[in-house]
Amino acid sequence: MSVSTVTDTKATSSKKGDVSKKTGSSKHRGPGFYGAWACLIILLFLTIFPFLWMLRSSLMTNSELLANPGQLWPKNPTFDAYKRVLGMTTPEESLAQGGAGASINFWLYLRNSCVVAAAVMIGQTLFSAMAAYAFSRLRWRGRDAVFALFLSALMVPSIFTAIPNFVLIKQLGLLNTFAGIILPTFFMTPFSIFFLRQFFLGIPREIDEAAMIDGAGPFRVFFRVICPMASAPIITLAVLTFINAWNDYMWPLLVGQSDNVRVLTVALGIFRSQKPQGSPDWTALMAAALVAALPIMILFIILGKRIVNSVGFSGIK
Repeated sequence: MSVSTVTDTKATSSKKGDVSKKTGSSKHRGPGFYGAWACLIILLFLTIFPFLWMLRSSLMTNSELLANPGQLWPKNPTFDAYKRVLGMTTPEESLAQGGAGASINFWLYLRNSCVVAAAVMIGQTLFSAMAAYAFSRLRWRGRDAVFALFLSALMVPSIFTAIPNFVLIKQLGLLNTFAGIILPTFFMTPFSIFFLRQFFLGIPREIDEAAMIDGAGPFRVFFRVICPMASAPIITLAVLTFINAWNDYMWPLLVGQSDNVRVLTVALGIFRSQKPQGSPDWTALMAAALVAALPIMILFIILGKRIVNSVGFSGIK
């Protein structure tokens, strides 16, 4: 048998194998496979539908919205609601457009939300990473007991600590200040420590020992060795912390009643309660909610895959 004949025989067998693999894989795609895809599509639709409904409502006038609440898309889309939210209309123009005539200092509240969310993100990520490093890499007496105590705090609902924190902030004279809003979650949370500790445990200790042999102390090892290696979960934690701080409503409502420190979530609630014409300005409220959710949506679009991978990786350690 010649070499070419052997080659042709192998090529033919490989093609048959590929065909059989494809046929076998298609045979395994039974009702369960298509049912899973159908469930995934339904869940995706249920997730996206509220945002599409908000967009549809924000492009309508209040009279059209009240007359046809089930209409899938406005007949004559308009951006008047966005103009009212962004302060581009006078109260008279707002009333003429069917709005409530109430004003919302959108840019001020947006700035306040950015300040609070950014400060909480920076402080909580930094101090939680340092605490996670101490619980995972350093050896000291009572470490596991203290960590178990930290984890037990996960079982305490945040509403239980709201009143003691409020009393403390009031006694410190920090009501209606950025510090009063930021401090309770500025340093660390049990989830943040647990999240980073799980990843730090997967880093070989030989790296720490090699750095210490070269004369590096604990702080230098943390900032120069551990943090660069754990950049992905640290960034993920920073994004999750920013989202939680951005969406927080109860605590800023309790301690941030002044316009100078009022965040966007609280401002939207107050805007909804203002009813000069007997009903809220629903289209402007939908437009403001959609604009407020836009930064979070952009973060998820850019970093969504990294967040899912980091959470999954930390969970199996």
